[in-house]
Amino acid sequence: MDLKNYVDGQKDNMLKTLSEVVSINSVRGEEKADAPFGEGPKKCLNFVLEKAKELGFKTKNMDNYMGWAELGEGSEMIAVMGHLDVVPEGSGWDKDPFSGQVENGNIYGRGTMDDKGPTVACLYALKAIKESGLPLKRRIRILFGTNEETGSDDMKYYRENGGEIPFCGFTPDGEYPVINGEKGIINATFKKDLDQKSDLILKKISGGTAFNVVPAHAKAEFACQESLKKEILADKKFSEKIKIEETKDGFIVEAKGLEAHASTPEKGNNAIGNLLIAIKDFPMDKELKKAVVFLAEKIGLETFGQSLGIDIYDDNSGKLSLNMGVIEGDENFLEVKLNYRYPVTRSYDECAPILDKQFDQVGFKKIFEKHKNSLFVDENTEFIKILLDVYKEHTNFKPHTKSIGGGTYAKALPNIVAFGPIFPGDEIREHLPNEYWEVEKIFLNMEIYADAMYRLANM
Repeated sequence: MDLKNYVDGQKDNMLKTLSEVVSINSVRGEEKADAPFGEGPKKCLNFVLEKAKELGFKTKNMDNYMGWAELGEGSEMIAVMGHLDVVPEGSGWDKDPFSGQVENGNIYGRGTMDDKGPTVACLYALKAIKESGLPLKRRIRILFGTNEETGSDDMKYYRENGGEIPFCGFTPDGEYPVINGEKGIINATFKKDLDQKSDLILKKISGGTAFNVVPAHAKAEFACQESLKKEILADKKFSEKIKIEETKDGFIVEAKGLEAHASTPEKGNNAIGNLLIAIKDFPMDKELKKAVVFLAEKIGLETFGQSLGIDIYDDNSGKLSLNMGVIEGDENFLEVKLNYRYPVTRSYDECAPILDKQFDQVGFKKIFEKHKNSLFVDENTEFIKILLDVYKEHTNFKPHTKSIGGGTYAKALPNIVAFGPIFPGDEIREHLPNEYWEVEKIFLNMEIYADAMYRLANM
């Protein structure tokens, strides 16, 4: 029996439903008693669950945190993890970001590629399996998340409230062929209290916007007497990234950099690092100077943690990456936010305690930390080999596994990897203005996902 014929029969309905789903603004909103992530995600979830029920699937809504649709019987379950929430639309759109408009072979709107398009494609791929009547050894469950973009608390709720752990499965929220490794990710904030007693006072320092973005701008404002200002700035050679502006009470040092994602910080140039290197020799208060010199010399413009002694490596995913994403401070405190990502087969204990100890030695206290474990599934695992075979049979691309520095929904549940929907060489459009997806590529994903779900359920 040819499953592709049944997939073809679902394509028009899939596209219509996707247009309707995209038209629902599911950006996270104000938390309410019956809408943990706001009314938009709740509305989108309930719409999709009602559609799944109409298609003949068993459904469950878990208190509007998330829900699922399921086909088949059996003690084991194959899971597909998609999400219906989206990032804010932002500016720069030429079309209505919530139109779901189909035009010139494309469908437009926020979420078409990330992740409403792939999720709805999986729902109708499951409908094709249902219509085919092909036997299934395991149940197939599509999980509809509503909080992937802002923390994955939806899947935490699923696990903590009796949600079944899958035998195996995939999330259609990454790249092809198969992402079998994701680095561990640590966000940490360190703070040092100050009581400046010197002729040069740091009035304010700022830079960066987020843990996971290499900062493009940073600045520090100092106050001092005119004579000291002239002494500090006389014959001082700064890099081309540094600009000095004299003020009535002192001077401002500004630094430029190049923005990049923290998963690949080496592609950017850290403005905070440039700033700290420029000011580290200033005659500051002893405790402030100790902190600034530490940050400048132990991190500065480094992106692999070598001076901190945490430059660990593996063959699967390469080097640990390190980004000093945000700095804030005034006369009374100095605070930095770090994002670092360790290789997929290494561990938190091989880097975090080493880093923490060095910050502690110069008077910083760790006031926040969030850790997501690394993910790694051996490429010879049976379900990985099946996904690679499916990919090979439906495309002209070479099947292989890959590890990434970013993170996907796969980390939210055991036995899950990212599988599509983005093909090698595709333009990355998620989170950008004018997000769209080619209809033909959505259809190809439907075919791949139907085949993958069926084979996993019967392996």
